[in-house]
Formats: sequence, structure tokens, C-alpha cells
Amino acid sequence: MAILEEISEFLQKGRAAVVKEKVQAALDEGISAKDILEKGLLHGMGIIGNKFKNNEVFVPEVLVAARAMNMGAAMLKPYLTQEGVTTQGTAVLGTVKGDLHDIGKNLVKMMLEGKGINVIDLGVDVATDKFIDAAVEHNAQLICCSALLTTTMGEMKNVVEAAEKAGIRDKVKIMVGGAPITQSFCDSIGADCYTSDAASAAEEALRLISELK
Repeated sequence: MAILEEISEFLQKGRAAVVKEKVQAALDEGISAKDILEKGLLHGMGIIGNKFKNNEVFVPEVLVAARAMNMGAAMLKPYLTQEGVTTQGTAVLGTVKGDLHDIGKNLVKMMLEGKGINVIDLGVDVATDKFIDAAVEHNAQLICCSALLTTTMGEMKNVVEAAEKAGIRDKVKIMVGGAPITQSFCDSIGADCYTSDAASAAEEALRLISELK
């Protein structure tokens, strides 16, 4: 269907207004909201994600593409509910306590949403218990912690321990990321996954969610 390809292409170019028009046109043609989401919006965002991973596009292009995707997805929401389309899973995301950096976190959020994952964004300077409470409240499969400062990295260990204490550790996977984080740090605190970039984080998130199903 040519219109779904057009939605994907215009999304990649960040043409939000055109994406909205094309989404409406596709709905008017009787194409299902699920197909528009998967074969149009998510398809386009997937291509942007791969290009970002390969340094073919950069943060500004990702931001405008994500804006276009979010506007298109907002139009589809009521139709998706009617069709009974469920998300891939739910992730709770935030920058840990004492850390106010959010560019990396925001990129991960966009990439996760681009894979069809529902993201509960807790923002920055997030206390340990807030991660746990949100994961329980939203029945999340993932807790994603970001840190840019070496001084705040230790908070991630607190999140892992709190998840164990709350009895949800077998139901939730914990992902960690940010400039100072390494695989060995991830292993040392007992987290489930570390990735060095936002696009890889989204791929790993889908893998981890599927392991829990």
C-alpha cells in the first residue's frame, strides 16, 4: 500500500503535518490503525533508529522524526483501542536520583516508543522507590535507569536491590545506560542489560520483554 510507504518516508523526513494528513487519508481508505502504526509509523521510526545507530543521521533528525511519529500515533490511539491492539510491553524510564541529564533518556524513550513499547517517563532526579512504585502501578516489564555522572551511578544498584526487596525482580528486567556505565558495572550491580546507544537499547528491550512472556 503506497500510502503506508509515504507515511514511513515523510516520518523519516520529520514532516509531521504531512504525516498527520497521510494517517487521516489512510484511515479514510479503511486501512486498519494497526497496519498504519506498524507498516507506516513504526516502520519509518525503525529505519531512523538503524540510521542513527550507524551514524547516518544524528539527534536532530531523530527528534523531528519522533515528533512526527508521536503526532501520527496520537491520531491512531482511539482506533487502536477500538481494535484491541495492545502494546509490546511497558517500560518505566528515568534518570537516577541526583542526576539532571535527560538527552540520552529522551532518545531512549523515542526509540522504545518506536518499537511499540509503552513508556512511563519519570523524568530526572528519580528516587529509587519512585522507579519501583511506577513499575508496580503500571505492571511494567522493564525499568530503565539512566545516569551521566559517575557520582550517581551507584543509585542504579539501589534500584536493583529495591526491586528484589519489593518482590518484583522475577517480573521486571532492569536496563542501565549512560556515558559512565559499562557492561562490567551492569554485571556488578546485578542489572539485566547495558547498551551503549539508544537504538540498541530499544532492540534489547524487545528481547527482554519477550523473555518475560
